[in-house]
Amino acid sequence: MWGAKLTGMTTEIPPFGKTGQLTGSELQFAMAFTSTPRGARLARRLASHRLDAWGFPYGSEVNETLTLVVAELAANAVTHGRVPGRDFRLSLTLTTARDRVRVEVTDTRGDRLPPARPCAPENPEAEAGRGLWLVTCLASRLSVEPREGGGPGKTVRAEVDLRGDVRGAEEVPVRPDDRTAVT
Repeated sequence: MWGAKLTGMTTEIPPFGKTGQLTGSELQFAMAFTSTPRGARLARRLASHRLDAWGFPYGSEVNETLTLVVAELAANAVTHGRVPGRDFRLSLTLTTARDRVRVEVTDTRGDRLPPARPCAPENPEAEAGRGLWLVTCLASRLSVEPREGGGPGKTVRAEVDLRGDVRGAEEVPVRPDDRTAVT
Protein backbone atom coordinates (compact mmCIF):
# COMPACT_ATOMS: atom_id res chain seq x y z
CA MET A 1 0.00 0.00 0.00
CA TRP A 2 2.27 2.76 -1.30
CA GLY A 3 -0.35 5.47 -0.86
CA ALA A 4 -1.20 4.56 2.74
CA LYS A 5 -0.93 7.28 5.34
CA LEU A 6 1.82 6.68 7.89
CA THR A 7 0.72 7.04 11.48
CA GLY A 8 3.03 7.82 14.35
CA MET A 9 5.38 9.96 12.30
CA THR A 10 4.85 13.52 11.26
CA THR A 11 6.96 16.31 9.93
CA GLU A 12 4.71 19.00 11.36
CA ILE A 13 4.57 19.17 15.13
CA PRO A 14 3.26 22.36 16.76
CA PRO A 15 4.69 24.78 17.75
CA PHE A 16 7.82 24.13 15.73
CA GLY A 17 6.44 24.36 12.20
CA LYS A 18 7.43 22.32 9.19
CA THR A 19 10.54 20.22 8.99
CA GLY A 20 13.58 22.23 7.99
CA GLN A 21 11.60 25.44 7.73
CA LEU A 22 13.27 28.67 8.83
CA THR A 23 11.42 29.73 11.99
CA GLY A 24 12.62 33.10 13.19
CA SER A 25 16.38 32.80 13.41
CA GLU A 26 16.67 29.02 13.44
CA LEU A 27 16.35 25.96 11.22
CA GLN A 28 14.42 23.11 12.78
CA PHE A 29 13.66 19.45 12.19
CA ALA A 30 11.00 17.79 14.35
CA MET A 31 9.39 14.38 14.08
CA ALA A 32 7.62 11.82 16.26
CA PHE A 33 8.89 8.23 16.30
CA THR A 34 7.54 4.98 17.69
CA SER A 35 9.04 4.13 21.10
CA THR A 36 10.84 1.08 19.77
CA PRO A 37 14.45 0.27 18.86
CA ARG A 38 13.42 0.71 15.22
CA GLY A 39 12.08 4.21 16.01
CA ALA A 40 15.34 5.13 17.79
CA ARG A 41 17.38 3.89 14.82
CA LEU A 42 15.22 5.86 12.38
CA ALA A 43 15.59 9.00 14.52
CA ARG A 44 19.38 8.62 14.42
CA ARG A 45 19.47 8.09 10.67
CA LEU A 46 17.10 10.96 9.84
CA ALA A 47 19.02 13.30 12.17
CA SER A 48 22.26 12.48 10.34
CA HIS A 49 20.50 13.03 7.02
CA ARG A 50 19.11 16.40 8.14
CA LEU A 51 22.54 17.50 9.39
CA ASP A 52 24.00 16.58 6.00
CA ALA A 53 21.28 18.66 4.30
CA TRP A 54 22.18 21.58 6.59
CA GLY A 55 25.80 21.44 5.41
CA PHE A 56 27.38 19.11 7.98
CA PRO A 57 28.42 16.18 5.74
CA TYR A 58 28.18 12.53 6.69
CA GLY A 59 31.38 11.50 8.44
CA SER A 60 32.24 15.03 9.60
CA GLU A 61 32.98 15.59 13.28
CA VAL A 62 29.82 17.68 13.72
CA ASN A 63 27.59 15.08 12.03
CA GLU A 64 29.14 12.19 13.95
CA THR A 65 28.95 14.00 17.32
CA LEU A 66 25.34 15.11 16.93
CA THR A 67 24.26 11.75 15.54
CA LEU A 68 25.73 10.06 18.63
CA VAL A 69 23.92 12.52 20.93
CA VAL A 70 20.63 11.80 19.11
CA ALA A 71 21.26 8.04 19.24
CA GLU A 72 21.88 8.05 22.99
CA LEU A 73 18.93 10.29 23.87
CA ALA A 74 16.58 8.35 21.57
CA ALA A 75 17.75 5.03 23.03
CA ASN A 76 17.11 6.39 26.53
CA ALA A 77 13.61 7.52 25.53
CA VAL A 78 12.85 4.04 24.20
CA THR A 79 14.47 2.20 27.12
CA HIS A 80 13.49 4.38 30.08
CA GLY A 81 10.73 6.69 28.85
CA ARG A 82 8.53 4.29 26.92
CA VAL A 83 4.80 4.09 27.48
CA PRO A 84 3.17 1.46 25.23
CA GLY A 85 1.38 3.08 22.33
CA ARG A 86 3.00 6.50 22.87
CA ASP A 87 5.68 8.00 20.64
CA PHE A 88 8.76 10.01 21.49
CA ARG A 89 9.60 13.25 19.72
CA LEU A 90 12.95 14.40 18.36
CA SER A 91 13.69 18.02 17.58
CA LEU A 92 16.93 19.43 16.12
CA THR A 93 17.43 23.19 16.04
CA LEU A 94 20.31 24.93 14.26
CA THR A 95 20.88 28.60 15.04
CA THR A 96 21.17 31.00 12.11
CA ALA A 97 24.74 31.78 13.17
CA ARG A 98 25.39 28.03 12.75
CA ASP A 99 27.20 28.06 16.08
CA ARG A 100 24.96 25.72 18.07
CA VAL A 101 22.62 22.76 17.62
CA ARG A 102 19.98 21.91 20.21
CA VAL A 103 18.80 18.30 20.40
CA GLU A 104 15.54 17.69 22.27
CA VAL A 105 14.00 14.29 22.91
CA THR A 106 10.59 14.21 24.57
CA ASP A 107 9.03 11.05 25.98
CA THR A 108 5.88 10.37 28.01
CA ARG A 109 7.44 9.08 31.26
CA GLY A 110 7.83 12.10 33.51
CA ASP A 111 8.23 9.86 36.55
CA ARG A 112 11.53 8.37 35.33
CA LEU A 113 14.17 11.07 35.34
CA PRO A 114 17.83 10.67 34.42
CA PRO A 115 20.39 11.30 37.15
CA ALA A 116 21.28 14.94 37.72
CA ARG A 117 24.99 14.17 37.30
CA PRO A 118 25.66 11.13 35.14
CA CYS A 119 28.79 9.32 36.27
CA ALA A 120 31.39 7.55 34.22
CA PRO A 121 30.56 3.85 33.96
CA GLU A 122 32.24 1.64 36.56
CA ASN A 123 33.13 -0.89 33.89
CA PRO A 124 34.31 0.78 30.66
CA GLU A 125 33.66 -2.49 28.82
CA ALA A 126 29.98 -2.63 29.88
CA GLU A 127 27.46 -2.67 27.04
CA ALA A 128 24.97 -0.37 28.79
CA GLY A 129 24.85 2.44 31.30
CA ARG A 130 27.03 5.09 29.71
CA GLY A 131 24.77 6.88 27.21
CA LEU A 132 23.92 9.96 29.24
CA TRP A 133 27.52 10.20 30.43
CA LEU A 134 28.62 10.27 26.77
CA VAL A 135 26.10 13.03 26.07
CA THR A 136 27.51 15.11 28.93
CA CYS A 137 30.99 14.67 27.46
CA LEU A 138 29.88 15.80 23.98
CA ALA A 139 27.35 18.53 24.77
CA SER A 140 28.07 21.98 26.12
CA ARG A 141 24.79 22.02 28.03
CA LEU A 142 22.29 19.40 29.24
CA SER A 143 18.92 19.84 30.93
CA VAL A 144 15.78 17.89 31.80
CA GLU A 145 12.44 19.69 31.89
CA PRO A 146 8.76 18.77 32.16
CA ARG A 147 7.03 18.26 28.83
CA GLU A 148 5.97 21.52 27.22
CA GLY A 149 2.26 22.28 27.41
CA GLY A 150 1.70 20.36 30.63
CA GLY A 151 1.37 16.95 28.98
CA PRO A 152 2.81 13.80 30.53
CA GLY A 153 6.53 13.25 30.22
CA LYS A 154 9.80 15.10 30.05
CA THR A 155 12.16 16.67 27.55
CA VAL A 156 15.89 15.98 27.66
CA ARG A 157 17.73 18.81 25.93
CA ALA A 158 21.40 18.78 24.89
CA GLU A 159 23.12 21.72 23.21
CA VAL A 160 26.29 21.22 21.21
CA ASP A 161 28.43 24.29 20.64
CA LEU A 162 29.96 24.22 17.15
CA ARG A 163 32.40 27.11 17.67
CA GLY A 164 35.32 25.13 18.98
CA ASP A 165 36.32 21.97 20.69
CA VAL A 166 33.55 19.79 22.00
CA ARG A 167 33.50 20.21 25.74
CA GLY A 168 31.64 18.57 28.58
CA ALA A 169 28.19 19.69 29.63
CA GLU A 170 27.62 22.16 32.41
CA GLU A 171 26.44 20.53 35.60
CA VAL A 172 22.66 20.70 35.66
CA PRO A 173 21.10 20.09 39.06
CA VAL A 174 17.53 18.80 39.19
CA ARG A 175 15.25 20.62 41.63
CA PRO A 176 13.27 18.01 43.58
CA ASP A 177 10.27 20.32 44.03
CA ASP A 178 9.29 20.42 40.37
CA ARG A 179 11.80 18.05 38.76
CA THR A 180 12.96 20.80 36.44
CA ALA A 181 16.63 21.05 35.62
CA VAL A 182 18.04 24.51 36.02
CA THR A 183 20.94 25.85 34.05
